[in-house]
Amino acid sequence: MYLANINRIPSIEGIKNYKIENLHKDFMAALTGVVVAIPQCMAYALIAGLNPVYGLYTAIVSAIFGATFGSSKHLITGPTNSSALLVASVMKNYMGLDNAYQMVFLLTFLVGAFKMLFGILKLGRLISYVSHSVIIGFTTGAGCLIALGQLSTLLSIPIKNSAQMATTEKLYYVLTHLQQTNVYALGMGLITIIVIIACKKINKSLPGALIGIIIPIIFIIIFSLDKLGVQLTGNIPTSLPPFKMVNFDFSFIQNNISGALSIAIIGCVEAISSAKSIATLSRQKIDPNQEFIGQGIANIASSFFQGFPGSGSFTRTALNYHSGAVSRLSGVLQGGIMAVVLLFFAPFAKYIPTACLAGVMMVTAYNLVNKDEIKKVVSLGKLKSDSLAMWVTCFATILLPNLSYAIYTGIVLTIMLHLKDTNKAPIRIFVPLEAEGVKIVEKEVEVVEDNVEILIVELEGNLYFGMADNLEQKLDSLVNKSKVFILRMKHVRNIDVTALNALKVFTRSVKEADGEVIICGLTSNLNSILVSSNFDFGIDSNNKFMSEKETFAFSSKDMERARAVLKCDTDNKSKSCDILASSFQF
Repeated sequence: MYLANINRIPSIEGIKNYKIENLHKDFMAALTGVVVAIPQCMAYALIAGLNPVYGLYTAIVSAIFGATFGSSKHLITGPTNSSALLVASVMKNYMGLDNAYQMVFLLTFLVGAFKMLFGILKLGRLISYVSHSVIIGFTTGAGCLIALGQLSTLLSIPIKNSAQMATTEKLYYVLTHLQQTNVYALGMGLITIIVIIACKKINKSLPGALIGIIIPIIFIIIFSLDKLGVQLTGNIPTSLPPFKMVNFDFSFIQNNISGALSIAIIGCVEAISSAKSIATLSRQKIDPNQEFIGQGIANIASSFFQGFPGSGSFTRTALNYHSGAVSRLSGVLQGGIMAVVLLFFAPFAKYIPTACLAGVMMVTAYNLVNKDEIKKVVSLGKLKSDSLAMWVTCFATILLPNLSYAIYTGIVLTIMLHLKDTNKAPIRIFVPLEAEGVKIVEKEVEVVEDNVEILIVELEGNLYFGMADNLEQKLDSLVNKSKVFILRMKHVRNIDVTALNALKVFTRSVKEADGEVIICGLTSNLNSILVSSNFDFGIDSNNKFMSEKETFAFSSKDMERARAVLKCDTDNKSKSCDILASSFQF
């Protein structure tokens, strides 16, 4: 049943319905995307602790397979800052080994397998458990980590075995060795940063990263700055990504299964978020499960062509759409054009200063800190669940030795805080009042201070075991406050045994205090639950009213019953009876 999803290739339908006049639009969008992707993907490879060429390999293969098998027409798959940072975290203890790159490719395969499994098992909806606040916290922390991690490269301060060092250790080393800064390399990096910022202010469509790298290359060639200690990227193979079987090391798999899972989770969130953000503009419907399958296939394919884990890139996806892309062919073309560039223009890449790539990543790191979103979360309250989850995830990302722990910490904390917020029973308490021009109104009260003859208790939502204690406490505080309680349950969607028990305790306590409980607004489903659980055992049948189509029909009936309980037609001439004698309006 689920395997049928694997046989579904969305691109086939796209090819059948493709209009040849869209080819020029897709090609120009792909060409524009390549201009931005080349320096970006090389820089992401450096973040992952890899040679820049592997960023290009990943971009080529991932873009082609992601576009072919994914759900979105515009999503561009490839290296991203989050995936690169997570790869660096998982691989930090392996990068000094001879088979380090083989382990990277195995990690890519594992990540792809997890993503594909998510899609096959239709777990698309579960991605909602990774809250927006956790993602904001993670990306903010990731931005700080990237900036701090690239500081040594920007200053051209060599650090031995830096891949095995924590970011805080590298920062301490840089601060204590500032005298080793190469001013020429720093100058090249600053030129890149300034050019990128200037291009963005002049025209957002300008490829600032590419221009910011080309200008320093001119200085490198004219003034031979490489002889003055400016480190260059070095030779990049002028060949297509080579096919190579993945070396399955079961010891590595056992030790890093958690890391692969965290990369897959964040990758899926990143891809779906990017695809949906553009889908709101393109009006395309996104299938999360199909997108997971597409992302999984892209990573699995990439693992056989020496790629590291990638995901959907928001930056390149947005650029693809705004550059006029019409179909998924633009993603396939982007991978193909990048392969041509690698095949014929790779020799020129050896002149790129690593400090310039670090400059690209400094700007990227700054952009990752979404100040507007942080303000929105904080504005909800500093001690609210969203805010706490965001800040804990952010600092965990920066301080914990493994980024996987930070992600899991954020997810678990979000769920715990959500459960804490939902363990409060949704109760509204009303007191019927007489008002001028209106025969009867309801006044909502937080606390019932004085005794009244009628209290209306309105329950809402799903009443489950988590809020049963809170429900019992709230109801218990009302027992001696009134003679007649009207329990409105029209807006109760479901109720479990534990919450039912809390209601039983309340009705029993009211009866022992010589009071009456009237239940109204019962749906047929809710009534069957009460009957099967014997909840209404001992409750007068006259005290139970089913929900009616008219919005407030049941209110008049339960008020009439309240009049009967208070004996308003005989000897009781209280204020409550006068109110109940009026016609009802709610």
